[in-house]
Amino acid sequence: MGVDFKQETIMKVNVVSKKLIRPCKPTPSHLRTYKISLIDEANPSMHVIRILFYPSNQVVNGKHVKSLEESLSQVLPLFYPLAGRYYKDEHYVDCNDEGAEFSIAEVDCKLHQLIGPEVKPEQLNPLLPLEIGAADEPMDPMLAVQINRFLCGGLAIGICTSHRIFDSCSQATFLKAWSNVAIDRGLVICPDFDSPTYFPPQNLDPIQFGVSRTRVTSILTRRFVFDKNAICMLRKRLSPEWRNVHPPSRVVLVSAVLAQAILRADRKKHGKSRASIVSQAVNVRERTIPPISKYACGYWASMEPTADESYALECNFFEIFSKMRKVTIQGIKDCERILSDREFGQKVLIDSEFEVVQKSDSSDTKVIWISDWSKFGDYELDFGYGKPIWASLADVPIQDFMTLMNTKDNDGIEAWVAMHESDMPYLEQDEDLRMLTTQLAG
Repeated sequence: MGVDFKQETIMKVNVVSKKLIRPCKPTPSHLRTYKISLIDEANPSMHVIRILFYPSNQVVNGKHVKSLEESLSQVLPLFYPLAGRYYKDEHYVDCNDEGAEFSIAEVDCKLHQLIGPEVKPEQLNPLLPLEIGAADEPMDPMLAVQINRFLCGGLAIGICTSHRIFDSCSQATFLKAWSNVAIDRGLVICPDFDSPTYFPPQNLDPIQFGVSRTRVTSILTRRFVFDKNAICMLRKRLSPEWRNVHPPSRVVLVSAVLAQAILRADRKKHGKSRASIVSQAVNVRERTIPPISKYACGYWASMEPTADESYALECNFFEIFSKMRKVTIQGIKDCERILSDREFGQKVLIDSEFEVVQKSDSSDTKVIWISDWSKFGDYELDFGYGKPIWASLADVPIQDFMTLMNTKDNDGIEAWVAMHESDMPYLEQDEDLRMLTTQLAG
């Protein structure tokens, strides 16, 4: 019998093998020590995660898995820090070619049982090779992969990359490079690891987002899916000028309506509106002057409404939409000064993020973090099994953090929202959100 998730049964994932995959050729001696950048230093101690699901349209046997091992070994020389180990006291990666962790696991259910609105994000955790917070110790791999084989013949590839050197965009770049090698596409992606040149390290301690090596069960992640009809409804809330002259993106629309819902939920819980900060990740890549590589880094741009302004934003969709769009546009514009004005660069890249994290500890302020993953091409990643039918996260225990991912049809947004267990019921009961979302997991 397979697992019936509707009955809250926990699936069993049995790891049957685990090994280290080393680069197919050694890392040159002059690249042996990788001093991380200022941006890398500030990143929280955790892994960036993804899970890619592939149906059983091809037989997944030992030969196919072996080809994944071989292609991983072939791509690692280009991404050589991923085969090393991080030493946090010295703030560097020893690129010693110790290897990436590669596991194979058997799952006691069929793939389709994990694809649906009734599946909770925490039920996907066992498909990952590592606990999300198990990072930054010398024994922790910088890259870990788990190949999960289902009863039906389908599989899921769970990936963890250390946030000490990778963010979601650079992880997507690595996965694209690996998939190119796996299917012998002949397209070679050559990343650069020059960010310490642009943003020299300062021996900063990581920002604390509350992620630990032991999972925090008080933070819940829920999945809200906005299909194309919901996106169309949100666009209709704007004036014809905005819809036609300034066509809004799916990401800005969903970010705005979710931020609105979170502010309403916060007011209902506390009985009043609080001051708030909405902080949106901005991609620095190729936007600086001179342009740095698209394989570099990103930062957060924020707006900080007062309590009265927060109430106005939660009541007026156009108001919050236009303010968030304005902040994003200004954030992109600010990228031009980051390299030419180092003091300004430090302020927008590092200092402002530390300030927002400090304010998140205040009982007077609600902080909302938004990260857009929708343009990373997850549904194009073919490792020899065709394209994935679902690209997912799992349970990400960062309070008030939302990650926006693309849908398979490329016309919707799948939002993964993490909140404290005492806050989440208020969000799940939001009438506007329930009306707009076609699926609500959890």
